[in-house]
Amino acid sequence: MRVDCAAPRGPVAARLRKRRHALLRRPGLPVTPLEMLPGSVSLSRLRCGKPTCHCARGTGHPAWHLTSGAGGRTRVLHIPAAWVETVGRRVEAGQALQEVVAANAE
Repeated sequence: MRVDCAAPRGPVAARLRKRRHALLRRPGLPVTPLEMLPGSVSLSRLRCGKPTCHCARGTGHPAWHLTSGAGGRTRVLHIPAAWVETVGRRVEAGQALQEVVAANAE
């Protein structure tokens, strides 16, 4: 058995190690970085501008967007409704990875 003497010790370090290992064991964590996406998925309601459309009086038409930051800028990409479930899973995987990275940083 080999002991890493440089590793942090104590109750706080032990709690953070347990949290990191729990996050890594989380089911559904993707294997490859290509399956992960940064950002968040959101639903917006847009109005088409036609005066006789239902959106002129009530809620607008549903539109899904992926919002993420890249190069110091916020990017908003339209997502087709058929892709929402797949993109949502990949965003959740990216957020889970960020939690692991944050646990490692602590």
